[in-house]
Amino acid sequence: MILDVFPVALRLLLASLFWQEDTLHAQTPRLSFHLRHQHAVTNTSRVIFSDVGQSQLLSHSLSTPADPFTYNVDTSRLLTHRPSSHAAFHDARLRSMRHGQNDATLWHPEEVLGPDVTDRETLLSLAKMSNNAYTAAPDAGWYNVDGFNTTIPVGWEPDDDGLRGHVLVAEDNSTVILSLKGTSAGWITGGGGPTVRKDKLNDNMLFSCCCARVGPTWSTVCGCYKGAGKCSQQCIESALQDDDLYYSVGVNLYNNLTYMYPNSRIWIIGHSLGGSVSSLIGVTFGAPVVTFEAPAEKLAATRLHLPSPPSTQHITHVIHTADPIAMGVCNGVTSTCAIAGYAMETRCHLGKVALYDSVSKLKWAVDIRMHSIREVIERLLSQDLEWADEPPPDDKKSVSRMSWPWWGSGDDKDKDKDKDTKKVKLPVPVAKEEVDCVDCFNWEYGEWEQ
Repeated sequence: MILDVFPVALRLLLASLFWQEDTLHAQTPRLSFHLRHQHAVTNTSRVIFSDVGQSQLLSHSLSTPADPFTYNVDTSRLLTHRPSSHAAFHDARLRSMRHGQNDATLWHPEEVLGPDVTDRETLLSLAKMSNNAYTAAPDAGWYNVDGFNTTIPVGWEPDDDGLRGHVLVAEDNSTVILSLKGTSAGWITGGGGPTVRKDKLNDNMLFSCCCARVGPTWSTVCGCYKGAGKCSQQCIESALQDDDLYYSVGVNLYNNLTYMYPNSRIWIIGHSLGGSVSSLIGVTFGAPVVTFEAPAEKLAATRLHLPSPPSTQHITHVIHTADPIAMGVCNGVTSTCAIAGYAMETRCHLGKVALYDSVSKLKWAVDIRMHSIREVIERLLSQDLEWADEPPPDDKKSVSRMSWPWWGSGDDKDKDKDKDTKKVKLPVPVAKEEVDCVDCFNWEYGEWEQ
């Protein structure tokens, strides 16, 4: 055996590296999820749930493949940072609002089990779950976490107002996935829906530079515009504190789930607006997040004064370059978004971005219709494609591919060759942080006398 030529200590070291890789793989199981509940919000901002029986299981209604109602997800270990308590998080947020201070002692690092975002089949399963969140199953009796609710307004329907989606639970109840639907806009998804009005309000509040002030003919969604490219910082931060906006509702929803499943870990997923809200909730609670084609939410997190954890690596955005919304280029008075009344102006994301270059590799044209989750599922994640990228620096599997000098492959010629062949073929692009990203650079924020 080749290892026999090395000293005993070195053989033990090399063996431990390979053993550790196999052990880590063995410690990350594959989980199977089923739809367990629907969630919705009443017109009084109360979170309610509806149980989904076996006969009511939803199909994702895609052309192929058929949905077996079971979603298999591979897992991996990741480091997240959780606040010490909800009260401590609230206090830190108030200090940020009043004094501009960030409390580094708020966060506690924790290694958790999350979805394996390097696995294409896992992303495909999560994308199908995100797609299903747009569809409501037959009413099975809506209730809040205290039991069946008899105070829901007469005539109210689960899709009448605001944030909604699905709750999927692993077979062993170890993990719960909260799925949030995105904007129900027919011009994007082909379906529309009664939640369009409030979805649009949240889009324009979260992703615009200043109250959706795109041009002089626009009616803004808040009164913070001060003329000549100026916007009141205090005003716009205050406008985002409205309890009817989706971030506040999402925090309440997450707390409800922790009450229903106190011993389960919670992941959050979503498409479009649902993905952005998922990210904001994930950075609040330190929950693993995977989003699809989410508009950039980093500016919204700053305006909400969400305390900044040491790392947001537990948040992964899956984006392709043909989607102008997720890429932050669907803006300007002549853009398709603006014509439809949406001010989608931000471009910086929290966490990491797995960027599929569908324009260069697949020759897709940049088109608003490419924002649809069905395009992501059927034309991207369902295809067995390879993406040229640099391997992640912590990829332990790369140990076996390294040129070890004492194996006789460390001369200068081989080093130069390694530089030329640095990129490898991967089933999923490596998720990376966005660098040198700036939102709304042409706006001035502050306070001015009337």
